[in-house]
Amino acid sequence: MTAEDYKNGQILLIDKPLEWTSFQVVNKLRWHIRKHFNIKKIKVGHAGTLDPLATGLLIICTGKQTKNINEYQGQIKEYTGTFVIGATTPSYDLETEINETFPTEHITEELLHKTTEQFTGKIQQKPPIFSAIKKDGKRLYELARKGETTEIKAREVEINEFKITKIDLPNVEFRIVCSKGTYIRSIANDYGEALKSGAHLSVLRRTKIGDFSVDNAQSLDEFVNSIKEKSE
Repeated sequence: MTAEDYKNGQILLIDKPLEWTSFQVVNKLRWHIRKHFNIKKIKVGHAGTLDPLATGLLIICTGKQTKNINEYQGQIKEYTGTFVIGATTPSYDLETEINETFPTEHITEELLHKTTEQFTGKIQQKPPIFSAIKKDGKRLYELARKGETTEIKAREVEINEFKITKIDLPNVEFRIVCSKGTYIRSIANDYGEALKSGAHLSVLRRTKIGDFSVDNAQSLDEFVNSIKEKSE
């Protein structure tokens, strides 16, 4: 591809690495595109944030394709990952330490599968306090890290599929297909409560956005190497 190709608009599928923010991925790609094609300015954006502790599919749009970001953001998403049963964290994932443990002696495979039914279809979900949602001009995670509490309103999301794919207690692997705005961390926490125990998210990977699959995505290194080769 040429500099004009990127300006006219490209859709790049990137497999986001662990501990990178989506913003860092966008910045790295923009920097390499500008450097290797000698472009002074180009729009680059992502179509849907992934938490730093998550991996998987990021749709990156360049140039004129950035106008279509909202369209891609609104598409159905698929995730796989792991819940840890019997313990909770304030962030609902591994960003914070375990704050409470719960009994798991009553947990059976049948109960684990049956409980998913409570979370399919349209449900009301409260986002995690450790999230990027803004309230009074501040991100919720900024308030949470200061120890401040705030009331979060529930919002409607839709869970198309929620399947338990492997059970090795306390670890439970899952696959979820859901609408825009769904927090898998919140599902982990709420699922634990529904089990009359607790749960938090330990692994999360986004595998699909609409018809786009992580199977067709490049790692950051693969993209950087390919763009170097094409620009030389």
